[in-house]
Amino acid sequence: MPTTTAPLPAHIRAFLEDPPRYATIATTDPDGAPRQAVIWFLLDGDTIVINSLEGRRWPSNLRRDPRIAVAITASDHEEWVGMSGTVEVVDDQAQAQADIAAMARRYHAANPAHAEELIESRFQPQQRVSFRLAPAKIHDHLDDD
Repeated sequence: MPTTTAPLPAHIRAFLEDPPRYATIATTDPDGAPRQAVIWFLLDGDTIVINSLEGRRWPSNLRRDPRIAVAITASDHEEWVGMSGTVEVVDDQAQAQADIAAMARRYHAANPAHAEELIESRFQPQQRVSFRLAPAKIHDHLDDD
C-alpha cells in the first residue's frame, strides 16, 4: 500500500489540478529497461490516480514491480512536478471504470458529449485497471509567484 508522510503542498496541488495536464510515467520492463508512457491522471486527495486498458506493457510492469516515477509538465515545458513511489493496484472494475470516466470528463471538459461517447463506446467494454500513487518523493520546478 503506498504511503506518504505529508500532504501535497498547495502550490503542487494547484499545478496538478488545473488545467488538465498530461503525465509521463516510467516503469521497469522485465529485462530492467525503462518504459515510458504519456497518460491521463486524476488527483484524489493526496493520491495520483492512473488507469489503463489491461494488456498494455506498463500496467503489467506495475503489477510485477510497483515502483513508478511520474513527470507532469506545463504546456510551455518550463514548469514541472516530478514524483516517485510505489503504486497500489485497483482491480475492482467498478472503480477502474469510474476512474477512466472521470478522466475522460476531465480531459474532454470542453466537449462533454464526446467524453460520454468515449466512456460508453470505448471504455465501458474494456477491462480496465487503476493504480494509486501516494508519492514518497516530490520535487518541482514551479514559479514561486
